[in-house]
Amino acid sequence: MREKLGIIGFGNMGSAIARQLKNDFRIYAFDKDKAKTAGIPGITAVETNNDLVSSSDNLLFAVKPQEFDGVLGEIKDSLSADKLIISIAAGISTGHIEGRLNIVRVIRAMPNILLKAGQAVTCLCAGRFAAEKDLEFAENLFGYMGEILTIKEEMMNAATAVSGSGPGYICYFIENGRIDPNNIHNPENESFLADFRKAAVNLGFSAQEAAFLADNTFKSTIGFLNKERFPAVKLREQVTSKGGTTEAALKALREGGSLNEALKAAVDRAEALSRST
Repeated sequence: MREKLGIIGFGNMGSAIARQLKNDFRIYAFDKDKAKTAGIPGITAVETNNDLVSSSDNLLFAVKPQEFDGVLGEIKDSLSADKLIISIAAGISTGHIEGRLNIVRVIRAMPNILLKAGQAVTCLCAGRFAAEKDLEFAENLFGYMGEILTIKEEMMNAATAVSGSGPGYICYFIENGRIDPNNIHNPENESFLADFRKAAVNLGFSAQEAAFLADNTFKSTIGFLNKERFPAVKLREQVTSKGGTTEAALKALREGGSLNEALKAAVDRAEALSRST
C-alpha cells in the first residue's frame, strides 16, 4: 500500500512536489485557496488542515514562512507523535517547529526551483527528535525529484545561497554571455564553475560538498533550459522573489561584485529573513 503524504500549501513548490510524487505516494493536499487543489488527477483535496493531518501518514509543509505559525497552531492539537513533519519553508528552523509543537520529528528541506522538472538539488537536515529512518524517508522522497545532500542545519542558509538561488546566477550569466548553455565544457563555463565552487567553500562547505552543490545546480539548470527550450530570463525571473536571497545576490552582481560577494549577499539576506520569522 502506498504511503499517504499530506501536503499543506499548494503553491508552486507544493503542487510541483505533488506532481512528481503522485505515482508513488497517495497524495492529500490542502490550500486555503481551494481552486488550487480542485480536480487534479491523482491528488485528494481535503477541506481543512486538520482533515489533512488525520488522512496522512506524514506531512510536508509548503506554506509561506509568514503563514507557518498559524498553520502550526491550527494542527497542534490533532497532531500525533507518529507523524513526521517535513518543511520546505525558507528560514524556519527545526527548533522553531519543535518549540511550537513540543516533541515532534522534523526534517527541513531546501529544494531549488528545478524540482518542477524532477531535476532539483535539495539539501536536508534533521531536527533534534528525528530518527535515522526519518532522514532516510526524506532522502528517498526528494531523491525522486533530483539530487540530495544532507548537511548540518547551520549550513542551510548557505545552501539557500548556493543551490537554492544558484539557477538565478547561472541564468544571469547566460544572459550576459559569460556562460554558453550550448557548449558545457568551454573555458568560460569551467571558469564560472571554479568560481562557484570556491564561493561555496568560502561559505563553509567542504570542497566535496561545494563541488556537489555547484556542479549539480549548474548541470540541472543547463539541462532544463536546453531540454525544455526555456528562456534563461524567464527562469531567472521565476527564482527571483521580491526581497529574497536571489534578488540580493543579483543586485551585488549588477553592482560589479564577484560571485563570491553575490553568494555572501544571499546568505546575509537568508539570515535576515530567518531572524524576521
